[in-house]
Parts: sequence; structure tokens; C-alpha cells
Amino acid sequence: MTLRHLRAGAAVAVALLALTACGGGAETPAATDGKVAVVASTNVWGSVVQAVGGDAVTIHSIIDDPSADPHSYESKPADVAALGKAKLVVFNGGGYDDFFTKLIGDSGADGAKQVDAFALSGKADGVNEHVWYDLPTVKKVADKVAEELSAAAPDQKDTFTANAKAFDGKLDELGTSITKLGTDHPGAKVVVTEPVPHYLLEAAGITDATPAEFSEAIENETDVPVAALTETTGLITGKQVNALVNNTQTENSVTQQLVSGAGTAGIPVVGVTETLPAGVSGYLDWMTKQVGELSSALSRN
Repeated sequence: MTLRHLRAGAAVAVALLALTACGGGAETPAATDGKVAVVASTNVWGSVVQAVGGDAVTIHSIIDDPSADPHSYESKPADVAALGKAKLVVFNGGGYDDFFTKLIGDSGADGAKQVDAFALSGKADGVNEHVWYDLPTVKKVADKVAEELSAAAPDQKDTFTANAKAFDGKLDELGTSITKLGTDHPGAKVVVTEPVPHYLLEAAGITDATPAEFSEAIENETDVPVAALTETTGLITGKQVNALVNNTQTENSVTQQLVSGAGTAGIPVVGVTETLPAGVSGYLDWMTKQVGELSSALSRN
């Protein structure tokens, strides 16, 4: 878990106090209305739930602002209220959204069924936690969501199962496109401002040439060692990589410097995010768009 993953937890108590002060607050998107109430830590996982649950669920995604930094999110009273009504909660795990698991306990939602994406991934503790870029994990989450929704609403089981199967099929098609990236661009290398799309690049066979010291400093919001910054910048200005992959939700002066340098050197810049951007309707659309942009960038070299 990085330093940035610790920040959001401090706001939980404030949110709980505010909820108490307002007497429980207004009705939330997770209100009981005959549908299964689900709360997700981010709209990425919320969109996966939506793909499986369809009209039979109501979803409250706590982090859904495309301009927000998920690592420093401050919980709101509406989040606590939604969790109090949830039958199912879905989160990333692996240290990424620890504020959410704390919020579950503090809101009294311990009885809700939980889907922990990182735990389902089977990956070892301490490895890259951004598992929504790992399609096999996303498929496991979709299947587990279908199972839990079926338990909550047995009369809708066939629908949930069919929706998950269709979603899984689309994931397989997307996986083929990702594999094709590596086939079409053998030996491709990129610099990544933050290792958010690690699993996507790995599946594509694209080398992340970013110095480990640079990535670690960006993840932990510490000063990038001069040598690491010099080496990373040199990869771009020296045109030793095919593209710069930039996490647009956690930009700072160092990453902006790299983006500027890429522009000067004529190196394509591909933007990636940690939540669904505005105007994107679902996980598949979002991920397909990012894969397409990466493909276009690599084709320019």
C-alpha cells in the first residue's frame, strides 16, 4: 500500500459525524426500491456490476468523478448512507481502496456480501494492485457478482448468469485485441508515468521501460531521485520508447515535464485513467477506447 492510499481513510470519521448530524440524510442511489442495492468503491467496478445486474440493481459508486484522484478521496455522508442499505459491496482491494473497507465497517454494512477484486485475482500481496486492467480478474469479478446477485434475487438468476456470460465473451474479444497489440508491434516499449495499466501492457507484451525508482517515487508521492528522472526523461527525449502512457488523474510537475518532453520529441502520449471518464458508458467501452488509442500511438512509430 502506498502513501497515497492512506489519505482517504481520515475522512471516514468526518463523514460519519456529518451523517449523524443530519439525521441520516436524504435518499441515496442505493435506496431500497425492490432492486438489489450495490455499492462500489469506484465507477469502474460499478460499471462491471451494471453490466451483470442490468435493471435489477441500483448502484452507488463512491468514486465517480473523472477528475478526482482516487488515492485522496474524502468520503461523504451519502456514501455512508448508501453503504448502510447495501446488499452487496464491490471494491478493488490490494491496498488500493482501504478507505472503503474501513467505511464498510464504520457504516454498519458488515452484513453485506463483499466482492474483493484483488482477492479474487489470486495475485500475491504487494504486487501491482490495479487489477481492473487485468481482464482475467475482471471476468472473475463479473462471475462472482452474478453469483452474489443471484443469491440476493433468485428470481433473476438466469438474467444475471446470461449477462455475465455475455460480458465475459466481450472481455475475451477485448483480450484478443490486446494480444494483437504485441503481435502488431513486436518489441514495443513505453514509459509510464504511473504503473496503473501494468496488466494491460503485460498482456500485450509491451515492455514498460520506466525505471523502477521513478515508478516507486510517483506511487508514493515522494521526490523522484535525480538519476531516475534523468534516465526516464532520456528515454523520451532520446526516442528510445514508442509512447508515453500518462495517468491523467495523478499528474504533477514531474509527469507534466515528461508529457511536455514527449511533445517536443514527437513521442505519442496515451492518456489512461483510474475511473471511467465522462461520456463513457461502461467498462468495455472505456477499455476498448484506451486499447485503441494505444494501438494508434504505437502505429505512429
